[in-house]
Amino acid sequence: MEKYQEIERSIIKKYRKEIWSKFVHAVQEYELIQENDKVMVCISGGKDSFLLAKCIQELVKHGKVPFEACYVVMNPGYNEKNKNLILENATILNIPIQMFESSIFESVSNIDLKSACYLCAKMRRGYLYHKAKELGCNKIALGHHFDDVIETTLLSMFYGSEIKTMMPKLHSEHFEGLELIRPLYLVKESDIIAWQKANELTFLNCACRFTENTSSGHGEISKRQEIKQLIQNLKKVNPSVDYNIFKALDNVNLNCILGRKKNGVYKNFLEDYDQNNTK
Repeated sequence: MEKYQEIERSIIKKYRKEIWSKFVHAVQEYELIQENDKVMVCISGGKDSFLLAKCIQELVKHGKVPFEACYVVMNPGYNEKNKNLILENATILNIPIQMFESSIFESVSNIDLKSACYLCAKMRRGYLYHKAKELGCNKIALGHHFDDVIETTLLSMFYGSEIKTMMPKLHSEHFEGLELIRPLYLVKESDIIAWQKANELTFLNCACRFTENTSSGHGEISKRQEIKQLIQNLKKVNPSVDYNIFKALDNVNLNCILGRKKNGVYKNFLEDYDQNNTK
């Protein structure tokens, strides 16, 4: 059996409960993939996006809904070592990737570090949407997982002063007919790491030039890392705290919310307070 076949088998068999079943459940629960979709799977070089690509491959081969997938790597300016690692992993995993070039790292190289990450992410998204259109895709799949959802929720609360989360799918605001989907939405990062280690795979962690230039080991912990550590500490007391945060987002009691916003329009609870008085 080839190495890539062993890896595929591990997803379906050994990690069926932790990865495959949750992946399939998210696809079905949130209606992420429909018949005749053409999905562009975005591979950054990390563990999450490579696992997503393998799961999509398996779904194309064994799923009940016929759809097409293509596997794309955008090179924002990786150094040669990181670029080669992505190509090697694609070969090991038997993923037929298309790599296209961009100059994102170069474009943001002289920008203040605090705004560079935001601009880099925005530019990446733009390049990917344009590529999806070029390939005739109607959906873009990203490798965000369960932990990303929880961390984003707390980041929005602690630093953005609002309650919002990372959605399982979104319509593009600027590219008509394109939709962004997150099929690993219910898969926990710890299980992805376990799958990676079991198959003795090495992926990119962060290939950003800013990380290379500033990571001395004594710098400020990023806000996301801070939130990640907070959740781990809370789980020592309550092992279900991450799931409870996730479930809370699907169980919002609007009678006990001070205010809410929809489509940019804010509504305070006082606006219909007396109307809802049942005494």
